[in-house]
Amino acid sequence: MVRDPEFPMRGVAQPRTEEVRGYAQLHVSSHPLVAHKLTLLRRTETTSKQFTELVAELSWLLGYEAMADLPLQPLEIETPMEATTGRELAERIGLVPILRAGLGMVAGFRELMPRAQVWHLGLYRNERTLQPVEYYNRLPERATVQICLLLDPMLATGGSALGAVRILKDWGAGRIKYIGLIAAPYGVQQLADQHPDVDIHVGALDRELNDRGYILPGLGDAGDRQFGTS
Repeated sequence: MVRDPEFPMRGVAQPRTEEVRGYAQLHVSSHPLVAHKLTLLRRTETTSKQFTELVAELSWLLGYEAMADLPLQPLEIETPMEATTGRELAERIGLVPILRAGLGMVAGFRELMPRAQVWHLGLYRNERTLQPVEYYNRLPERATVQICLLLDPMLATGGSALGAVRILKDWGAGRIKYIGLIAAPYGVQQLADQHPDVDIHVGALDRELNDRGYILPGLGDAGDRQFGTS
């Protein structure tokens, strides 16, 4: 099917929300605080400062849920009373925010895991083709972590997420989780079909994409709203 270059999503069949909810790797939060804070985040009158704070708070909540299955290993420790065996994370974790909108999610995750490594990927979406364009990559030569948490607030067409996952797999990442605030069914379908081994954790699954490839009802441009550049 040929796309109208001015309207990249026109004529493209989009799945409905109920069609993608069956994907085993899709995890949509049902936490009341996530729903509450997402509602505040979406509001037009939410200021840039408030928006940034909400992104960090939501990231903490979503990160807590997304990391529930991380492997543990025993650790011998001394309490004030006696020796005991506790548990610690068994694998090194890397946070990989997609610039620039993903930067706002790092703070929430660093509160949960202060020792996590942070690596940055710069990808932007070509507005005519909706394809990702890489412009920044600060990954070291070889993978230094076993688990990568890919952070990007919005899974719209899936282009940036697909590009980032390919980069991380080529880098040698053993396990990748995508964590975002909201997703469109189309983006979920693209990422799940092309990378079925990548878990997708989001706060909400929205209705659809408009002709320009933006999520509806969505929340606008997450980067612009965080950095006051809208």
